[in-house]
Amino acid sequence: MPRENLTQKRERAAEIERRLYEYYGEGECSLDHEDPFTLTIAVILSAQCTDAAVNKVTPELFSRFGTPEAMAHARVEDIEAIIHPLGFFRSKAKNIVACAQTVLADFGGTIPNDIDALQTLPGVGRKTANVVMCQAFRNPQGIAVDTHVYRIAHRLGFATRNDDTPQKTEARLLKIYPQHDWLFINHQWVHFGREFCSARNPKCEMCLINDLCPSCGKAK
Repeated sequence: MPRENLTQKRERAAEIERRLYEYYGEGECSLDHEDPFTLTIAVILSAQCTDAAVNKVTPELFSRFGTPEAMAHARVEDIEAIIHPLGFFRSKAKNIVACAQTVLADFGGTIPNDIDALQTLPGVGRKTANVVMCQAFRNPQGIAVDTHVYRIAHRLGFATRNDDTPQKTEARLLKIYPQHDWLFINHQWVHFGREFCSARNPKCEMCLINDLCPSCGKAK
């Protein structure tokens, strides 16, 4: 694929989004949740493990501690006992209890609809905050860059080898995609990454955007 300027990248990105939207729609969140609070907790728990693993423990967790009030007063040991199948369960248990306590103390028991305020919650970084802003509030302030989005952004040539962190990769994507598309990209790309653009042996020959990808046939 020839070298592109920013305008050409935006045009290619627009066609990629058109096709992905046609195929996936807005995309669906893979984490089971009922409201902004349970979504925030589920995303915190999803670090370094699969969404499927999180969905196995959250039914019991949320049935017992599904509100900020209930979780804020929970014993960390009780949370650990429920989420112990997950990686880093001890630190996650401390974080989600502390998160609930902060939501109560600083935000009146309501998850804030604000990208900066969200990042003051224990366990919440920019990726988690972006997911909550898009999924819970439909108020995109950025793009959540997880392993799928990071991989696909580089394979599509929208990020360079110098964009070696999620933050740098997100900054690149925000320049290429208009804000109204930020709402969909994470969910669409997660599903696309699982179905076509996997980390190993991507299905390039079947891919619906293979003619728009400079890595087609090269990524293994």
